[in-house]
Amino acid sequence: MRTELRPNSVNPLAVVRNLGILAHVDAGKTTVTERILFATGTIHKRGEVHDGTTVTDFDPQERDRGITIFAAAVSCAWDGHRVNLIDTPGHVDFADEVERSLRVLDGAIAVFDAVAGVEPQSESVWRQADRYGVPRIAFVNKLDRAGADLDRAVESIRARLHPAPLVVQLPIGTEDGFTGVVDLVRMRALVWADGGGTATEGPVPEELRERAARRRRALEETVAELHPAALEEFCAPPGRLSTGTLVTALRELTLSGEGVVVLCGSAYRDRGVEPLLDAVVAYLPSPLDVPAVRGTHQGAGRERPADPEAPFAALAFKVTATATGRLTHVRVYSGTIEKGDAVMDPATRRTERVARILRVMADRHQPLDRAVAGDIVAVVGLRSARPGATLCDPDAPLLLEPPGTAEPVVSVAVEARRRTDTGRLAQALARLAEEDPSLVVRTDAETGQTVLSGMGELHLEVAVEKIRRDGGPEVTVGRPRVAHRETVSRGVTGLVYRHVHQTGGAGQFAQVVLDVEPLGPEGGFAFRSTVTGGRVPQEYVRAVEAGCRDALAEGPLGGHPVTGLRVTLTDGSTHVKDSSDTAFRTAGRLGLREALRACAMVLLEPVAEVTVTVPEDAVGGVLGDLAVRRGRVTGSETRAGAAVLTATVPLAELFGYATRLRGRTQGRGTFTTRPTGYAPAPAPAPAATPVR
Repeated sequence: MRTELRPNSVNPLAVVRNLGILAHVDAGKTTVTERILFATGTIHKRGEVHDGTTVTDFDPQERDRGITIFAAAVSCAWDGHRVNLIDTPGHVDFADEVERSLRVLDGAIAVFDAVAGVEPQSESVWRQADRYGVPRIAFVNKLDRAGADLDRAVESIRARLHPAPLVVQLPIGTEDGFTGVVDLVRMRALVWADGGGTATEGPVPEELRERAARRRRALEETVAELHPAALEEFCAPPGRLSTGTLVTALRELTLSGEGVVVLCGSAYRDRGVEPLLDAVVAYLPSPLDVPAVRGTHQGAGRERPADPEAPFAALAFKVTATATGRLTHVRVYSGTIEKGDAVMDPATRRTERVARILRVMADRHQPLDRAVAGDIVAVVGLRSARPGATLCDPDAPLLLEPPGTAEPVVSVAVEARRRTDTGRLAQALARLAEEDPSLVVRTDAETGQTVLSGMGELHLEVAVEKIRRDGGPEVTVGRPRVAHRETVSRGVTGLVYRHVHQTGGAGQFAQVVLDVEPLGPEGGFAFRSTVTGGRVPQEYVRAVEAGCRDALAEGPLGGHPVTGLRVTLTDGSTHVKDSSDTAFRTAGRLGLREALRACAMVLLEPVAEVTVTVPEDAVGGVLGDLAVRRGRVTGSETRAGAAVLTATVPLAELFGYATRLRGRTQGRGTFTTRPTGYAPAPAPAPAATPVR
């Protein structure tokens, strides 16, 4: 086990790797993490997901459900490098947890099932990583399964994710006979004995030499097409790439995102994990290889290099409440922080003191005296920091861009079973929303009920169960409801709205002329002004836009948020004394509300792409059930003896679908969902006319 750290003469940041494990649910992320910890000597007994003994799935709900719910950080050492690893959830309901983790990572391992290839959530997390520019390597897992096919999985990566796959390994054996890999970079065989352990290195087996030579040649050709220096060497005699040039080119293509190095193995059987760690060290970036973090101060852009001597700057990406205190997980981008130091949140201007610094090992912690640029640690003592908050040196303020938060799509009404527990429930809900920004708590203005909104049915189930398990009150939960939107199908032009308000003193006057039109399938909101001649000064134009955005909170059909429209301010007029920002903001808000009442509006409902895997003899019943649920089948294929159906289904029709699918398939069917946006909802049925 190569776990020693390198001498102090090496820049400490150069031997740090901050990476995450990304994948679709059940692709084997947690097992990969567990085997990495075992291979590095961090743990001395392999944990298993099905036994509930893994290090990173330590929450009781994760062990009961057999899935990762909360991102968990661990740290280990390999080949003189410090590897900070975050095991992320694979279920779509917890995509925001992945988003917050990706914001602070330098690289990632994308895990794919060798039978299923790229699955819906695999594609989603890949796109999330694209948004943050996170370099990745791919690990095709479960090659020991029946129906496993590396080439088919690689082709799905090429077709659905669109990078250039750079396959650096060739499997030795297939399915249950998978015993090792051929390393195409160094042209050697790595074979693992039953029970795992260190690989035995040897020459490429005779029966695979010709095939391995062809694969190595194809790898060199692909790299030469993408990398100018490699192309120059490839075109010179003897017309091949040296190992050193190939490794350098693979690393640079990984860092640029032009290619993705593909490895393979079976994490469950401990085959392929050590080469994967070698690839992490060889190809994924250190904090020195990524651009300096950018932030703002007083509206101006600023950069902070990954330098322990620079002013301190960090981003909080996770907050957890434990029995020993509130932990704020942070990525340190620049500078150094020590116990007792004061840090400031520039967004709130609040300054707090760091009581302790901890190296996180899932649910265990190792005290540290200090943390430096490139570290991922937890700090104790911050009472107000929220996920996404910037922490910086009070004498050198810097505000970093927080990770995005998706809008919730499912809501339930919650109330304490006993009236005396209402206050305790409010406190428990506030803690949930503090730890998970994708959970939103509000009070319904009409019913007075407390409404909890999240990313899906499972997300809300986990949140309510967490209240109970953390010693909260007994809770009654209403039926889930989806979050509707409203949009414009036919707009209006030239709507004139005049706002005049006199109170005896200075009055308010603003007149606006608005055009409203559909924006298109991309949704959102766009505003522009075509006013000429200074009839509406520029500062008032901004106020009109702000007022229009205020009006989007409630649409005319049912008070749902409005999306998918463009508003154009075409004309207006002002008063010498009574016009103001406030007057024009009010005119924008009330004018757009009046315009929306004159438009043809459409109610939208959230829809999801559903991928259902069932035995072939159950396809008919499943298709019929999807049709009843207003599903539209978009694809069908056979994979490893099972039928895989893809359909677009309204999210409201998927409540309780897991139970129905199990019943129709005798427990053999599974499904996954991926939100795909909004679609027009059916018009409500007219009320029946009473018979007289």
